[in-house]
Amino acid sequence: MVLFVQWIEDHLLTCPSKHFFRFDCPGCGLQRSILALFEGDLVKSVQLYPATIPILFCFIFTALHLKFDFKHGAEIIKWSYILSVTIIFVFYCYKIFTHKLI
Repeated sequence: MVLFVQWIEDHLLTCPSKHFFRFDCPGCGLQRSILALFEGDLVKSVQLYPATIPILFCFIFTALHLKFDFKHGAEIIKWSYILSVTIIFVFYCYKIFTHKLI
């Protein structure tokens, strides 16, 4: 697992927004946050990108719902996506107002 995480760290994708325009996009930090989860550091993961866990929940639950067709699955998916987008929006606004985009 350590070799896998090290390989991923060496091959992170570059954010086009940060590369061309020199400021963070709403998704900046997601890759590093997922790596922190792989390393078992939940606090660091949330600090890097607070929406990581809700986003992963959305994807995993959606896949399970497609396989098992839960009774209230569509409703749970809808609200989990709304929660994820809200967290992303609030965190990005926080970065804007605290001048941490650069």
